[in-house]
Amino acid sequence: MESSSLPSLPEENHADNDNNNSSNVPSPSSSAFFSIPHRPPSTLASSNKYSPLNWSDYYDREDDVCIPNSDNVFHVYMAGTEGPVVFCLHGGGFSGYVKRELKGRPSAQHAQAAAGFGGLSFSLSAKIIKEKARVVAMDLRGHGKSSTENELDLSIETLCSDVLAVLKTMYGDSPPAIVLVGHSLGGSVAVHVAAKKALPSLAGLVVVDVVEGTAMASLIHMQKILSNRMQYFPTIEKAVEWSVKGGSTRNIESARVSIPSTLTYDDSKKCHCFIPCQLHTHSTIGGNGTILERLQTPRSTVPAQQDGPIGGVYEQGPAAVGGARYEGLSEKFLSSPVPKLLLLAGTDRLDRALTIGQMQGKFQMVVVRHTGHAIQEDVPDEFASLVLNFISRNRIGPRGVE
Repeated sequence: MESSSLPSLPEENHADNDNNNSSNVPSPSSSAFFSIPHRPPSTLASSNKYSPLNWSDYYDREDDVCIPNSDNVFHVYMAGTEGPVVFCLHGGGFSGYVKRELKGRPSAQHAQAAAGFGGLSFSLSAKIIKEKARVVAMDLRGHGKSSTENELDLSIETLCSDVLAVLKTMYGDSPPAIVLVGHSLGGSVAVHVAAKKALPSLAGLVVVDVVEGTAMASLIHMQKILSNRMQYFPTIEKAVEWSVKGGSTRNIESARVSIPSTLTYDDSKKCHCFIPCQLHTHSTIGGNGTILERLQTPRSTVPAQQDGPIGGVYEQGPAAVGGARYEGLSEKFLSSPVPKLLLLAGTDRLDRALTIGQMQGKFQMVVVRHTGHAIQEDVPDEFASLVLNFISRNRIGPRGVE
């Protein structure tokens, strides 16, 4: 047996202990346990660990889609050259770039939109999917680099019309096979687009962690969640770090792509913020200065039962928003006449209609374990594999089912 390199412990000397109490404290030379063990410095500083990554590392190109006979311009990120088109729709706030400016009054959707995901939330998955299919990720109205005539109109009908207009403008009368992939809010939009049966080349529908029952039930808690959300950060890296440690995005690399693009710099406060500055704030947070303020939706601008520029969505709060977006969603999903895949982060999200439909084999369902709400961000490799397997299983080629 090899001998230990640790120095030997000192022998006990009771006489010395009685005469000199200081001998109870070992000297550095007499004890192997006196000094703090050496730990090598971290190989990756915090500022580098959470530093931003560029979209071009994942997508091949970006473009603006100008809708004819309107002033609407929608920004898209694209990757891949062959196979069907996987058309990705982000959740509220999961856009490539959250709006730098908002026209008119702030709304509950805008607060949700700035809560943190997007076209870029599909970045890591797109890098894998593009090897076998084309990927298009769109910035929805009121999000990112898209610019529209009415940024406040985020009704489900308008969002569906936007998606159809973009597809029409990009591909004309001979579109390739389209697989709609929608996360959260984007999942609701995807289901409504499919239900309209206005897209003849639609070959598949993938909905990511949005179910009518749980969505409706959670709406009453949305305002409280938004009002407690941290808003201001001294650096982009601190915002990325907070998002990861707070659990909104569990994958550090994905957060480094998607979170920086949801920030804007507030010159007056000399810091970065998630939420456009029309929203009021309260309670400066002390400590190390990482988080400076919290968001507070201005209650004084919320008439109780007054219709606004988006059909009462802002004035009646998040419940009114979701009521239109999610009511009847399960039946619309089940009635879509294309192959369907539902990805969930937990079985508790299933409502009665979907439970029955799943038992009847009306759609494929996969529960993705050990992930949060943003499945495509948290486990991009598994997400990409599930989408590609869905395409292969249903024999979806560039021109449809083969």
